[in-house]
Amino acid sequence: MSLQYIDFQFPGLDNVRCVFTTRMGGRSAGAYAHFNLSLEVGDEEQNVRTNRAQLRQALGFECWQELRQVHGQDMHIDLEDDFFAGATLEGDGLCTGRSGQALVIKTADCQAILLADKKGRHVAALHCGWRGNAGNFPAAGVRRFCAAYETDPADVFVVRGPSLGPGKSEFVNFAVEWDPMFKSYYNPGTRTVDLWTLTRNQLMGTGIPARNIFSLDLCTASSPQFFSYRRDQVTGRQAGIIWIR
Repeated sequence: MSLQYIDFQFPGLDNVRCVFTTRMGGRSAGAYAHFNLSLEVGDEEQNVRTNRAQLRQALGFECWQELRQVHGQDMHIDLEDDFFAGATLEGDGLCTGRSGQALVIKTADCQAILLADKKGRHVAALHCGWRGNAGNFPAAGVRRFCAAYETDPADVFVVRGPSLGPGKSEFVNFAVEWDPMFKSYYNPGTRTVDLWTLTRNQLMGTGIPARNIFSLDLCTASSPQFFSYRRDQVTGRQAGIIWIR
C-alpha cells in the first residue's frame, strides 16, 4: 500500500511545507496497521523505523525532531539533534529557524498545530490534546514562539490538522475535568466539547487574525483513514510535520 498524506501550503510561503500523514501505507500490522510513526505505542520497532525512513525519503527533509509528548506546556527551541531513532526529551512544542529540520507531532485524536511566521524564517509545532486546551497551551505555545523570534502574532500563520471532531469529543465528566469557563464549548445534550472552535478562539486570543488560521476539519475518530485512540484504544500514531525547505 502506497504512503498517503495530506499537503498543506500557507499562502505565499513556498519555502515552508506542512504535511499531515494518514495511517495508509507502511508495513506495520494489527492494531498499528499500516503507517504507524510512533516508537512508543507497542509496535515492532523495525516496522516503525521502516515507516519513518519511507516518509523522510518521500518528503526529502534532513533532520527528524520529535518529543516524548506529555500533555504539558514545555517547548524546545532550535534543537540540533536528530531524533529519528526516538525522542529523548519531554515536551509538547518545538520551534526552529533552521532549514531541513522537520518538527514532528504524533497524534491519534490530539491536534497537531503548525505555525510559521509570514516571512518563512521560523516555524513551530504544538501537540494539543484536550488537556492542552484546558490549560490554554495553544496560546502559550504561540506566545513562546513569538517571544523566541521577536515576531508579532499578527504575522503568524497557523494550521490545525485532522483530530477529534466536535461530534466525537464526548466528556461524561465535564464538570470534573474542565473549568466552568469552558462551559460555552460544551453541549450537555451530546456531552461533547467543540475542541476545534476552542482551539481557534485560543489562537485568536493571542492576536493572530482569523484570516491567518487554517484547519483540516477531518475527524480522526470518524474515519478509518486515521489512527484514533478514542475509537480503538490500542493504535498507532500519524503525524503533523512542518519544516523550512
